[in-house]
Order: sequence, then structure tokens, then C-alpha cells
Amino acid sequence: MARRKVTSIDVAREAGVSQSAVSRAFTPGASVAEGTREKVHQAAVRLGYRPNAIARSLITRRSHMIGMAVSYLDNHFYPELVQGISDHCQKRGYHILLFTAGEGDAANQELQRALDYQIDGLVLASVSLSSEIADRCHAAGIPVVMVNRVSDAPTASKVTGANEHGGRTIAHFLAKAGHTRIAYLAGLEETSTNRDRETGFMAGLAEAGASLHARAVGNYSAEQSARAATEMMQGSAPPDAIFCANDHMAIAVMDALREGLDLSVPEDVSIVGFDNVGPAQWPTYSITSFSQPVDAMIEATSETLFEAIEAAVEGEAFEAEAIELPGKLIVRRSSRIPPGTGDTWELPA
Repeated sequence: MARRKVTSIDVAREAGVSQSAVSRAFTPGASVAEGTREKVHQAAVRLGYRPNAIARSLITRRSHMIGMAVSYLDNHFYPELVQGISDHCQKRGYHILLFTAGEGDAANQELQRALDYQIDGLVLASVSLSSEIADRCHAAGIPVVMVNRVSDAPTASKVTGANEHGGRTIAHFLAKAGHTRIAYLAGLEETSTNRDRETGFMAGLAEAGASLHARAVGNYSAEQSARAATEMMQGSAPPDAIFCANDHMAIAVMDALREGLDLSVPEDVSIVGFDNVGPAQWPTYSITSFSQPVDAMIEATSETLFEAIEAAVEGEAFEAEAIELPGKLIVRRSSRIPPGTGDTWELPA
């Protein structure tokens, strides 16, 4: 015979409290004496009781779940971002519903599914936002925060690093180091990160009196980046410096050039990346990279999201924010270094 399911009434009777006290004891942020909470939780353990979060969400209209979408996790920048935001959410009694979504229609379909879970907020990291999804979230009172991406949706908040400034800084750095054949290895061309980094890079080259020698597309893919860089370096006038739109590509490029073509970095070609992820700091690579302020981005994303959720709970309007956080160029051994340069390099005043 199947065992009868334990209910909150059973727990209340076992703990010697009211049923409402049991409900409050399992509701994050609810007002309940610590002694009562402990008695309820001990009674629940003895009886094998677990609250039905789905049923509660139907009553309260709050799931205490945050949807978080990423397009890929190969880039070390995003696992760190996901972990940090998840930690912040858990401290506030929320849980992350993580899913991967590509670009375009595929991303749109996955975001539609996420909204079907009655999430209280949505964080998009490395995923673009369609106007259809933005409108649906706004109509449902679901705050959206985009991280390391921007869009034209006026109702979505955006938290980014200084992508355009970073590109300009790298251009000046390479020109100052004496490079004359400077190349750019693009990421996904439709993304705001690639667009802004390349825009800044091209502006910086012009300001420094330099020009772009070559351009290829790596699509933020290790395999495609290695192939594109190899083809550039096998040309009749190979670059003497390559700015890769992120470190994930820069690492793949270094491996391909050193192992596949027996080239020396930076003696034959300087390599510069963007993000300053963990492997870029390893002695094997020691990549000069524009550092994204990941801790500050995690903090800003979390605070922006929960301020908007609290406003939505109170029935108040929440204004979308656009937050850009500063970074800096970390100088390492993968590039030639301008005279007098230390561990970091800033744009000349």
C-alpha cells in the first residue's frame, strides 16, 4: 500500500505550531521566530516532509526562480559569471533555472520556454533579446537584466564592461609597441560585444595614426579562431599583432600558431585578448588582456535585478538601467610591451 503523503498539517501537529507557522518557516524572508523555524524544520525531517514549491508559487504568484540564459559556456568568463549570480540569488532565497540558448530564433524559443516556468526575473548573459520577448516580460512584470550584452529593448536593464574603451586602449597599446601590421579577429559579428570592441579598436587605430592590416572572423569559437589565425599568418604579409575579441579565441590562436606553425609569441606575433579569464593568467599563456570587472558585474546585475523584483512585488514601476563598468589592460608576456610600461596600461591622457 502506498504511503500517505505528509502534509503541512502533519508537520504543524508534530511541531506543536499552527499551519501558518509551518508555511512561514518554509517561505524565504517570511517573519517567523528562529526557535519556531527550527522546530518546524526538525519536525519536517522526522516526517519526511518537503514543501511543494510549485503549489506555493500558484498561490503567491512568485516562484522564487530566476531564469538565466547563456549561449555557450566554453568561454571561462561565463561560468564564473553564472556561479557568482547564482550565489547572490541563493542568499536571497532564489534559485537559478539555467538554460543555454543560441542566437536568433533558437534563443527566442528557449526564452519563451523559460517564461512558462513563471520565473520572477530573467538574466541574459551572452544572449540577445528580441523585442517580442522584451515586450512579453514587461507585460508580465518580469524584470530583465542583460549582462555583457546590450539591446534596443527599452525595458531591459544592461550591465556591461567598457567594451569600446577596451578596444581603443588595445589599439593604442599595439601601435605604441611599434606594430605596423595589426589584425583583428572578430567574434560573433551580430553581437554587441564584438561590435563595440571592434568599433573602439578601429577608432583607436585611427587616433594612433595606424590602420587595420587584416581582419578575420573567429565567431568566439576555438576551432574557427585557430583556423582563421593560421590562414592569416600563412599569407604573404602576415600580421605582427592580432587582437582577439576574447581570451577564449586568443588561447586557441596561441596554441595554433605555436604548435601548428612553430611561431613564437610575441617575437613573431603579439597576441592580445579581452576578458582576463583564468587561463589567460596561466604562465603557459600569460595573455595581455583587457580585464572585465566580473565581480562588479555580478554585484550590479544582482542588485539591479532584485531592486526591480521588489518593485514589481509592490506593484511599482521599475525603470531599466544601463550600467557600464570600467576595466583595465593587464600587460603580460603574449605581446610586445611599449617602453616604460608596467603591469597595466592606460590610454594616454
